[in-house]
Amino acid sequence: MRFLLAIICCKLLRLALRLLGRGGTALPGQVALRICPDMLSRLSRGVRVAVVTGTNGKTTTCRMLEKMLRDAGEDCFANRSGSNLERGITADFVSNADIFGRPRRRLAVIECDEAAFRRVCGELAPAVCVVTNVFRDQLDRYGEVTHTLGAIREGLDRAAHATVCLNADCSLTASLAADAPDRVRFFGVDAPLGGAAAVSDAPRCIFCGAQYEYDYHTFAHLGGFRCPKCGYSRTEPDVAVVSVGALTSEGSAAEVRIDGELFDVAVGLPGGYNLYNAAAALSAATALGVERRSAVRSLAHMESGFGRMERFEIGGTRITMVLVKNPAGCDRAIDYLRSLSGECTAVFCLNDNAADGTDVSWIWDAGFERLFDAGGAELRLIVSGERADDMRLRLKYAGADEGDIRVLRSQDELLEAVTSAGGEVCILPTYTAMLPLRAALAARCGRKEFWK
Repeated sequence: MRFLLAIICCKLLRLALRLLGRGGTALPGQVALRICPDMLSRLSRGVRVAVVTGTNGKTTTCRMLEKMLRDAGEDCFANRSGSNLERGITADFVSNADIFGRPRRRLAVIECDEAAFRRVCGELAPAVCVVTNVFRDQLDRYGEVTHTLGAIREGLDRAAHATVCLNADCSLTASLAADAPDRVRFFGVDAPLGGAAAVSDAPRCIFCGAQYEYDYHTFAHLGGFRCPKCGYSRTEPDVAVVSVGALTSEGSAAEVRIDGELFDVAVGLPGGYNLYNAAAALSAATALGVERRSAVRSLAHMESGFGRMERFEIGGTRITMVLVKNPAGCDRAIDYLRSLSGECTAVFCLNDNAADGTDVSWIWDAGFERLFDAGGAELRLIVSGERADDMRLRLKYAGADEGDIRVLRSQDELLEAVTSAGGEVCILPTYTAMLPLRAALAARCGRKEFWK
C-alpha cells in the first residue's frame, strides 16, 4: 500500500511542478522515498541498468551511451535532467513506471553522483557501471580524492554482478579494478593530448606512495602512468583512442580500437576530453550488447547535454556554455577558449551555493594564466555571480588588466551583455549560475527546458 501511495504522490507532485514551469526533478522522488524507503529497488526490478559516475564527464557519457542504445533500436530511459542523487533517480524511475510500479521500458542509463553511488548501486543492482575519472571536486562535500574513491569502491562492492568500465589512464580510477576481478573493461587514450598539469590530484602511487613517471600525458594526472617502485601502471585498454586526427571547435576525428578491431571515429562534440567520454560510452555500449560499428556511428551525431558545450545562436552572436566546477574541468574549458581565433567574449559566472561547492578556492588551481599567453584569442572579459569579485581578482593575478574586466551583478544585465556581444561568446558558469542563464538563453532560442 505504501508503495502504491508513493507512486501516486510522486506522479501527481511532478505533474503539478511541471505545470508550474518547474522541473520536478528531485522533490517528487524525495517525497516518494519518505513514504516508501525501498522505492528505488522495487521500481528497478526487471530493468537492466547502466550507471555512470565519476567527477567529470558523467552527463556527456550518459548522452552518448543513450544515443548508442537508441540508434541500436533499444528502448531506454535516462535521468536526462542531471538530477543524479537518489531522489532524482527515483523520480525518473517512477515516471518510467505505470500506476502499479511496472516498468514501461526495461533499459536505463543513469547518471549518479559519486557520493550517492554506493547507495544507488545497492538499490539498482546495475548490469554495467562506468567510472569516468576521479578529480578533486567540491572539497566541502566530497573531501579529498581518496574519500571519493572509497565511496565509489563501496558502490562497486554492492554491484557484484556488474561489468565495470574504468578509465585506464586515471591512476585513481584504475585502482578500482582490484575490487572487481574478471569483470573490468578498461577504456583510455593511447595518444598524448597535452602536457603535464601544473597541479595534479594524484602525483604519487596510490599503493606505495612513490612519484609516478609518465610515458605521456593527456591532461591533469591522466596518461601513461607507471610507478617505478611497486610497478603499478596503466593497463592496456579494451577500448582505446589509438590516434587523434583532428581536434577542432566543432568536434574531433580519431582512430579507436574496440576489443582489437580498429574504427575511424568522428565525435560531434569539441574538446579532447570528449574522446574520453566517447571511449567510456563505447565501452559500456558494447558491454550491453550494442554492435561496435553501430556504436561508433552514433558518435558523429551527438548533441551536447545542457550546459556542456551547449550552443545558442542569437542574432549575430554564437554562444557556447561550458559548465565548470573544479580545476581539471576548468582547464579543459580554458583549452577550448584558447582554441578560438579572433575576438571572443569570455564570461565567468562564479557562485558558491551548495550545488556549486561552497569552497571556491579551486579557481586558484585552474590555469587561467594560459588565457593571456601570446597567440591566444583576444578576449573581452566579463565576470558575474555571487563571487564575481573573487573571479575578477583571480583574472587580475592571471594577467588580465583589471580595468578591462566588466563586473555585472544582475541577471538581466548579464543576459543583455551576452546576447548583444556579437561574434563568439564563451560562458564558463558554475552549476547554480548556469541554470537561470541557460533557461533565459533557451527561451530566446525556443529550446526546451533542461528537464524535458
